[in-house]
Amino acid sequence: MNTNPVNATAISPWAPLRHKIFRMLWIASVVSNIGTWMHEVGAGWLMTSLSPTPLMVALVQAATSAPVFLLALPAGALADIVDRRRYLIASQIWMLFAAGTLGVLTLAGITTAPILLAFTFALGIGTAMMMPAWGAITPELVARPELPAAIGLNTIGMNLSRSVGPALAGLIVAAAGSGVVFILNALSFLAVIAALLKWQRTPKQSELPAERVIGAIRAGLRYARHSPELRAVLTRGAAFFVFASASWALLPLIVRQELKRGPSTYGLFLACLGIGAIGGALLLPRLLARLSRDRIVAGATGLYAIAMLALAHSGNVFAAGVAMLLTGLAWICVVSSLMTAAQTALPGWVRARGLALFWVVFTGGMAAGSAIWGQVATWIGIPYALTASAAGALLGIAATWKYRIGRHDADDRSLSVHWPPPMPIEEVESDRGPVMVTVEYRIDLSRVAEFSSLMQEVRRIRRRDGAFMWELFSDTEQPDRMVECFMVESWLEHLRQHERATVADREVTEKARSFHLDSELPKVTHMVAALN
Repeated sequence: MNTNPVNATAISPWAPLRHKIFRMLWIASVVSNIGTWMHEVGAGWLMTSLSPTPLMVALVQAATSAPVFLLALPAGALADIVDRRRYLIASQIWMLFAAGTLGVLTLAGITTAPILLAFTFALGIGTAMMMPAWGAITPELVARPELPAAIGLNTIGMNLSRSVGPALAGLIVAAAGSGVVFILNALSFLAVIAALLKWQRTPKQSELPAERVIGAIRAGLRYARHSPELRAVLTRGAAFFVFASASWALLPLIVRQELKRGPSTYGLFLACLGIGAIGGALLLPRLLARLSRDRIVAGATGLYAIAMLALAHSGNVFAAGVAMLLTGLAWICVVSSLMTAAQTALPGWVRARGLALFWVVFTGGMAAGSAIWGQVATWIGIPYALTASAAGALLGIAATWKYRIGRHDADDRSLSVHWPPPMPIEEVESDRGPVMVTVEYRIDLSRVAEFSSLMQEVRRIRRRDGAFMWELFSDTEQPDRMVECFMVESWLEHLRQHERATVADREVTEKARSFHLDSELPKVTHMVAALN
C-alpha cells in the first residue's frame, strides 16, 4: 500500500486520482461498469422478445445477482490465497469470453431464452468472483488516509456508469439490436485488463504453502466471529440494508401506481438518485474530518428514513425527485462509511474474505428486504410499507448503536514481523497437530485483575488468527505465575498465526508483556500431539 503521509483533515475527494494506477483502474472500471449496465438493458429487452413473460424477464435479473450471494465467500477466499492481480485478470477474461460469445450468438440469431440466461449467469459468476478482490486491492493503491475518498470515487464511478450505461444501451438496442450491446460489453473488459497489466504489484512474500479454499473460508469466518470491528460493520450493515431496500424495491410501483407516471419519470428518479449519490461521495471526506463514522451512519440513516417518508407521502413528482436526491446522498454516506470501516478492520491476509462477507450481508439484506417490503406493500399499501421501513431504519440505529465502527484513525492492521516463528530441534510435519502453545508470565498479585482483563483482548487475537481453544491459568502453588494456553489445529496453521500478526496486535501483546516481572521475556513452549 502507498504509505505517503497525508493530512486526513485536508484530503480532497479527488486526491486518490493522483496515484497513476488507481486513476487507470478507476477509469477502466467506469468503462467496464457502463458495459455491464448496457448488458442488463440489452438482456432484459432481448428477453421480452424471446419469452415475454414476467417470470422470464425477472430471471434475467436473478441470473445476474444470484451468483454474487452464492459465490462471494469462495471468491473472497481465492482472492486472499492467490495473486489478486492475476486473479482479477482471469475474471475479466472469463467475462469477456462470456459476453463476447453471447454477442456473437445473438448477432447470428441463435440465442434462445435458456442461452441468454446461461450466459447472463456466467457473467454473474465473473462479477461475484471479481468483487471481493476488487475491493481488497484499493488499500494497496492509495495512502491509508485517502481510503474514504477512494471508496467515494469508486461509488461515483458506479453511479456515473448507472446513469450513462442504460441510456447508451437504449439508443444502441433501438439502432442495432442487443447483440451489438453484448459485443461492446465484452470490449469494455479489455480496458480493465489493460490497466491491470500496467500494475506491477509486489507479490506477497511467504515461505508457507498457500491456504486451501475450504480452509481459507473457515479462517475467514473464524476471523469475522472473533473480530468485534468486523462484526460491528456487518451488524450495522444488516440493520440498514434490510430496511433501506424498500425504496429500491418499490420505486417502480411508486412511479406507476402512486404518481401515475411512465418510464421517463422512472429514469428521472434514477438520475436524481445518481446525482444525490455523487454529491454524497464528494461531501463525505469533509464529514469524516469532523464526525465519527458512527455519527455519519446514524445521521445518514435518519436522512434516508426521512427521504422514504417523503417518497411515500409526497404525491407529486417534484417532491419525490427531491426525496430521491436525499436518498442517493444518504445511501452513499452509509455504504461508503461501512465499506471504509470494513477495509480498515481487515489486515491484508483476510481482507477479500472479510469484504466478501460484507457483500453477502449487502446482497442478502437487499434481496430479503425487497421480498419482505414487497409483501408488506401488498397487505397495507405502498405508502404505509415505506413508512414502516422508515420506522424500522430509525429503530435499527438505536438497536445497533453499541456496535461502534470507529473514526477514520482506525488501528493499524498492517502486518508486523514482531512474532518470530518457532525453531524446533527437529523438523515438524506441517499437518501434524493439534499444537499447544503456552506463554508463562510472572505477575504482581495486585495487578492480576488488570492483567486478566487485558488478556481477553489477547484471547480474541489468538482465536481470530487460528486458535480453536484459549485459556488463562493461574498456578495454585505459585499465585504470581499465570500461563496463557492456546491450541491450533496443525503446525502449519500455527506458523500462519505468526505471519498474520499485525501492528495493532503487537501493541496489545507488548502491553501484556509489560506486566511480566522477570527481566527475561515470558517463556514460550510449543507442544505437538504425540498421537495422531
